[in-house]
Amino acid sequence: MGIYNDLVSKKEKVAVIGLGYVGLPIALALAKKISVIGFDISEERVAMMKNNEDPSEELPASEFENSDISFTADIEDLRAAKFYIVAVPTPIDQHNLPDLKPLLSASSTVGKVIKKGDYVVFESTVYPGCTEEDCVPVIEELSGLKFQSDFMVGYSPERINPGDTKHTLQNVVKVVSGCCEESLEEIAKTYELVVDAGVHRAASIKVAEAAKIIENTQRDVNIALINELSIIFNKMGINTYEVLEAAGTKWNFLNFSPGLVGGHCIGVDPYYLTYKAKEFGYHAQIINSGRAVNDGMGSHIAGRITKEIVARNGSSNGARVLVMGATFKENVSDIRNSKVVDVIDELKSFGFQVDVIDPLASSTDLKKHYGFSLVDKEASHYDAILMAVNHDEYVEKDEAYFRGLMDEKGFIFDVKGSLKNKVGTIKYLSL
Repeated sequence: MGIYNDLVSKKEKVAVIGLGYVGLPIALALAKKISVIGFDISEERVAMMKNNEDPSEELPASEFENSDISFTADIEDLRAAKFYIVAVPTPIDQHNLPDLKPLLSASSTVGKVIKKGDYVVFESTVYPGCTEEDCVPVIEELSGLKFQSDFMVGYSPERINPGDTKHTLQNVVKVVSGCCEESLEEIAKTYELVVDAGVHRAASIKVAEAAKIIENTQRDVNIALINELSIIFNKMGINTYEVLEAAGTKWNFLNFSPGLVGGHCIGVDPYYLTYKAKEFGYHAQIINSGRAVNDGMGSHIAGRITKEIVARNGSSNGARVLVMGATFKENVSDIRNSKVVDVIDELKSFGFQVDVIDPLASSTDLKKHYGFSLVDKEASHYDAILMAVNHDEYVEKDEAYFRGLMDEKGFIFDVKGSLKNKVGTIKYLSL
């Protein structure tokens, strides 16, 4: 009997290490079918999950019901598992280089508890080769076991999209890989328990790693093209969203829109690929150019707002700007790598008074990570309103709401163009 049969019969358990927006949905989905140990290093988060609360605010309490799962922050509890899934963050550092500390720490955790015959599957987004070249040696050193002869390893990249209730774990094809044919099949069957859309069996671990890294790199490059076009069209006095609407009538036009590209996926993953490319002596020109364009959009937006304020008021002295939204994307509470911060910092460097509001973000977390807090309530007489994140709550506001917040010479800068047809009497700018 293979490990899959042992899991299905509940003779053995799965342990999910890292219970964030990726790990928790996987743990709970599997717990409807097999026995699961949910592990997180944060005792505070574990306490919340024991109380049927998702710390990431993605899943309702009902998702925790009828689940064969135990939550823990105690590494010793992991010894009861036979199949480990690692789903920890893979961020970048201040130099835009891969920060593997969370991943290597999780590998160390596995290495301390793994037994002969166990399986380890990594879900964290990495560069090709990371699983076998960086993670496996840590496990081998701490466990004293030998890769492939004593334990098996696979890679199955996460495809969770925060805030997206349509493209969920269950209905998006899962890419899986293993270190051999037997491990590939056992891993694939395990994921097939919960992924209704089915799995794609990749040719190797490196192929699966590469497939994941190019998913977000492709999006990043395409968005960078549209961002660059928006800069050009602005100089020409053309509305980018009207151009995209017209071009989108052709059947094979790719539907991307301009904006701030942050978060822990699209704004991060390309740097993992360019880092690894350098190891092979290649400078990734298109990918790096796309990153430069997207990373510069915060400064570009702040510059346009400043230019407009000076043109209207004669100077920037004492100007007040309301920034609506601080999370990295709409309808989520996640502030990690939010590029709205770039705009705020740039506006403040010009001497503007900047108020920030957001119905979902934590003011405490913003202060801790970025040095500014949310205001309790928006004021009035703003010189400019920056619609930075198009949360549903903001998109539903009418023109009277915005008019009531601004000075008579005030204007709106709408990053995502969501208010284009709603504010006819107010000066309106967008990318």
